[in-house]
Amino acid sequence: MALKSLVLFSLMVLVLLVLAGARPSWPKFENDHMDPGNGPFGPNYCKKEMKSRNISGKQCNTFVHEPMEAVQAVCLEPNITCKNGRDNCHKSRSPMSITECFRKKGRSSYKAINEKRYIIIACKGNPLLPVHYDGSEEVSSEAR
Repeated sequence: MALKSLVLFSLMVLVLLVLAGARPSWPKFENDHMDPGNGPFGPNYCKKEMKSRNISGKQCNTFVHEPMEAVQAVCLEPNITCKNGRDNCHKSRSPMSITECFRKKGRSSYKAINEKRYIIIACKGNPLLPVHYDGSEEVSSEAR
């Protein structure tokens, strides 16, 4: 009986590990840019997030406040040229909620700008997954 329970438990763990591995993983992008929480967020948000994610050395960073699936879907949009000249960037079809955090000169405090913008991300792999936040574009007044 104990052996049967051990075998069943081992199979269950194996199934869970396989299922966990089936979810695409893009940990650096997710750590540096994803926060599906609701905003708007102020300067304390930026300071807290930059520190807790161990990215406080950056002068600026953008957090995307959309579900991970919506951001991953941007990888399915047509390719565009990235700032570095590569052609693996993609622009979101619709504006997304973002917070841009800018570190104030000589300080550990941040200025937070909350906006709805088109995001531009670089994607790699099969399936395509976000690997780099390349920037954003303003929403024109006609699209608002």
